[in-house]
Amino acid sequence: MQCPKCQQPRTEQQTTCSQCGLVFHKYDDYLRRKENLAQPASRSELRERLIALRGSLAVPTPSMDRYLGGYLVLWGLFGVWGLSYMVLSVEELGRGFHFMHQVNLPFHEAGHVIFGFLGQFIGSLGGTLGQLAIPIICGVALLKTRQDTFGASLCLWWFGQNFLDIAPYMADARAGELPLLGGNYGKSSPYGFHDWEYLLGETGLLAYDQTLAALVQNLGRLIMLVAMLWGGYLLWRAHRDKSNR
Repeated sequence: MQCPKCQQPRTEQQTTCSQCGLVFHKYDDYLRRKENLAQPASRSELRERLIALRGSLAVPTPSMDRYLGGYLVLWGLFGVWGLSYMVLSVEELGRGFHFMHQVNLPFHEAGHVIFGFLGQFIGSLGGTLGQLAIPIICGVALLKTRQDTFGASLCLWWFGQNFLDIAPYMADARAGELPLLGGNYGKSSPYGFHDWEYLLGETGLLAYDQTLAALVQNLGRLIMLVAMLWGGYLLWRAHRDKSNR
């Protein structure tokens, strides 16, 4: 028998290599983990993982037991707030002051900087990617660190609202009438300054800006609705569990 690292001869009773110091049982564990990672998960394993994930997402946030009333009020406020966005048309979403647009804007601009290193097209798309990525990152962080399913549902609400924020500027690709950062307008700016004029122009989809904007808007509405249903289910389950004690 030999050490797998330095080929030094060893006996069956040895636990550590006398030459390189390799701990044999730890090395064997490493090889087993490496082999498991290299093997694709079977359909049954994937199904079990999905069931486990679904089950974990249905567990109320631990603090909901003590502050159920506060969570209910928060859920109601987000429901009304979300509805105030969902009932607006694309044109109405593009006009006036919307608080969430100011929240999303810094992440949008940061996305341009972060993804800008990958070329002009990805850099232009990076603004949209940036503002969509932040709610996902926040939601995953809440689930991983605090098992905060209710907080994650609000992050999903935020994720959906971002689509409502994107839709007006997608619909404005040809018209170029909405104000852009710095006081510019798409119709008076050089080609490439208006994200969606450039993105749809480069992909040959500019003529479909209105259709795509409507699809994005409705997708956002659906996501926000799912988020509120998720939060509502967590509240119902927390109330049921508390009543059964």
